Amino acid sequence: MSFISVNAQELPLINHFYPEDYNAESQNWSISQADNGFIYVANNKGLLEFNGANWNLYPTPNQTIMRSVNASKDKIYTGFYMDFGYWKRDEYGVLHYTSLVKENNIGVLPDEQFWNIFELDGWVLFQSLQRIYIHNTNTKVTKVINSETSITKMYKVDGTIYFQELGKGIFKIEKGIAKLVTAINELKTNIVVLVFKDKDDLVFLTQNKGFYTKEKSYLFNEKLLTYLQGKTVYSAHRFKDNNFIIGTISNGMIYSSDSGEIIYHLNQNKGLSNNTVLTTFEDKKGDLWLGLDNGINKIDLTSSTRIFKDVKGKLGTVYTSKILNDHLYLGTNQGLFFKKYPSSDDFQFIENTQGQVWSLDLIDGTLFCGHNSGTFIVKDGSAQKVSDIQGTWGIKKIAQNTLLQGNYDGLYIVKKSGNDWKISHKIKGFHNSCKFFELHHSNTIFINHEYKGVYKLKVDDDFKNVISSEIDTSLVKGIHSSLIKYQNNVIYAYKGGVFQYFDKAQKFVKDQVLSQLLPENDFLSANLVLSEDENKLFGFTKENIIFLRPDKFSSNTIVTRKGIANTIRKGAIGYENIEKIADDKYLIGTLNGYLITDLKGDKSLNYELGINSIRNHAVNGEPHYLEKNIKSPVALSSKDNSLEFSYSVPYLSKDVLVKYQYFLDGYTDSWSPWSTKNSELFENLPFGSYTFKVRAKIGDELVENIPEYSFVIHRAWYLSNWAIACYVLFVFLFSVFMDRLYKTYYRRQREELLQKQEKEFQLKTLENEKTLMKIKNEQLKQDVESKSRELAISTMSMIKKNELLSTLKKEIVKGDEKSLQSVIKIIDKNLNNTDDWQMFEEAFNNADKDFINKMKKKHKELTPNDLRLCAYLRLNLSSKEIAPLLNISPRSVEVKRYRLRKKMDLAHDVNLTSYILEI
Repeated sequence: MSFISVNAQELPLINHFYPEDYNAESQNWSISQADNGFIYVANNKGLLEFNGANWNLYPTPNQTIMRSVNASKDKIYTGFYMDFGYWKRDEYGVLHYTSLVKENNIGVLPDEQFWNIFELDGWVLFQSLQRIYIHNTNTKVTKVINSETSITKMYKVDGTIYFQELGKGIFKIEKGIAKLVTAINELKTNIVVLVFKDKDDLVFLTQNKGFYTKEKSYLFNEKLLTYLQGKTVYSAHRFKDNNFIIGTISNGMIYSSDSGEIIYHLNQNKGLSNNTVLTTFEDKKGDLWLGLDNGINKIDLTSSTRIFKDVKGKLGTVYTSKILNDHLYLGTNQGLFFKKYPSSDDFQFIENTQGQVWSLDLIDGTLFCGHNSGTFIVKDGSAQKVSDIQGTWGIKKIAQNTLLQGNYDGLYIVKKSGNDWKISHKIKGFHNSCKFFELHHSNTIFINHEYKGVYKLKVDDDFKNVISSEIDTSLVKGIHSSLIKYQNNVIYAYKGGVFQYFDKAQKFVKDQVLSQLLPENDFLSANLVLSEDENKLFGFTKENIIFLRPDKFSSNTIVTRKGIANTIRKGAIGYENIEKIADDKYLIGTLNGYLITDLKGDKSLNYELGINSIRNHAVNGEPHYLEKNIKSPVALSSKDNSLEFSYSVPYLSKDVLVKYQYFLDGYTDSWSPWSTKNSELFENLPFGSYTFKVRAKIGDELVENIPEYSFVIHRAWYLSNWAIACYVLFVFLFSVFMDRLYKTYYRRQREELLQKQEKEFQLKTLENEKTLMKIKNEQLKQDVESKSRELAISTMSMIKKNELLSTLKKEIVKGDEKSLQSVIKIIDKNLNNTDDWQMFEEAFNNADKDFINKMKKKHKELTPNDLRLCAYLRLNLSSKEIAPLLNISPRSVEVKRYRLRKKMDLAHDVNLTSYILEI
């Protein structure tokens, strides 16, 4: 066993309220509670009011420190520098202060401050360090008890008021007169902070010297007396059940039994906001309030939940727990710890278990520990390793002396040989991590892998080989999902619900009853935990722990919710764990320790939901309060059509969430969704009658009362019946006037339009004629130019022909052979004249635009002679007609045609002329 230990005091829940929460200063001197459950605190800055949802500050009228507060019936009495009086709520729900000093012309001493207030039989007593003022609330008579030295404090015991006068002793007040009770030296010189009765004796707790009776020192519990030595007690209180709370300077507080046994010691290291306790108060529920030097703390003494916090971090995050042989074992991310339970002993670390503990499985009286480094058997505070295979998630019994073990790399069989457990073999054929696994029937194993899905394995009879492996495609895989066996059925849980496997259908089917463990609107994790001893199945949500169990007297399933929010549990998501440690008491692992809770629940109290205030937000005006307690509907003008409702339940703890739901009859059709918000603003409501309703629930328990507030928003003057009648008449007259006006207007417009259209038509006709004339002129001009060109060409052709004939004539006149050859050359030259071809090409292009260009683009390899032949073919001329134009024989034309076909790469069945004509 290791010497490392962890202090294991299980403490009540502590609610922390810091200055930034209540928007005031840090020091808090006195606490009280009104009949409606609201808490009032005397703060350095004024009077604090807590309605269970919000803090409200009412500054001290003279801007001084408020020292004392006492709520009595409908008044909250307070005392501060040079003044005391009471606060009372007006018809709008706002507190207003009345000074009894000014109202009754009471003369107070210079620099007098009032530290304590008590109410008794119609009298209110205000205690300063120099006097006690006794004020009658009916007759307004005020009596004064003076002190020659200093009054340290005032106490109320069994209907009697006691006070201490330093140097004189303890006095009591009878009929407005101070009478000495005891004058022993110890009670003269030592400041008394608490007076209470033990049987028939008065007992006095002093600031530094312990307990005394009227005659001698009081031999209280020695442990308590020893603990108080060297500490300064500043405040104390005796509870209705006779337990004590003792607040100290710089050492926190002690909560002890009536016999003086220390139950809790709380300080800043154990959860308090501060170590100096200025005041203590017991509320109506029996919980404890502490006014601290820095903040306010509420200790939930009546809650069934206790918490252990590993402040020093030696324990770590608790992943699993188990009770065995009156010892509590905790498996954490830092190892395995244990202690005797129940006891206040410290947790001891078990040697050789450093690292992550994943599971603690109790099988046939043997405790197996699934560890990151392997598998251990735990007994009497020691751990014996039985497997070095890394990462044991958990172990399950499948037969006598045979276990199935899930590891990081698959499944293993563990068997018992003699008195020893050993790894027998690994099941071959599966190598995935097996965090969640269950044996179904004899040879089917289901395994859930959060990132891959649910595997269904078939293994042989010896559990040595995987025969088949498949992933169930009907299920949705998901992070923080789980697989567990409940009532001999394999169930799978993920965010979408809980599914049960059916053999006949060979698939998982959603179970509506089990799915109640994972409500969609409150989902946190789908990790389900089974408490086998009671067959309870647990689910963990944001706001609750939900568990179900079979009804012992029927076939039904009982679903129960325990209101412990995840903000209190603070467990590792996906690794939630719960373990029964006593009747109805369960341990829940957290990130830095654990919780102990009683599933039977806390004592139910009748809380009442109230509307705290109603503020009217007028248009272009400052908001103002409306009267709350009016039976008839409140009438509001059309400008006052925005209302803000503030409401709360004086549930003063944070372990369970309080949620609200509102319904504005006449505006909304149904109740709003549940919300922790405790106010609602309705803006720009239309005229009409409305009834505002609000309801609340604490956890899952509905608050019985549903407060209502009815109001009517009147119509604006411009929406009154007379105004509407005037509107109708005006609209009618205006319609008649506009009808006539429009008829006249449209008639004139139609006439003007017809005239305009006629003018436009005439202008358009003239423009068209002008355009047509221009086009004709252009065409005539082009025709003239064309004819001129043709005339010039014809003239030039005639000139050339004349020149040719003249030349031929001269040569023929010569009559020799040389002249005949010259004639032939001249004729040949003129027959091959390219100018004639160019003239032909230009004329051809004019007749058949761009044919030559198209042929050049389509058949780039064609020569000018080829293009000339194509042009003649385009004119549908025969070979005989083309021959004289090319000055060749018809046979040569056929040859040219053949060569042209080859250049154009035409198919045999394609006619050349038809092809050219189609281009």
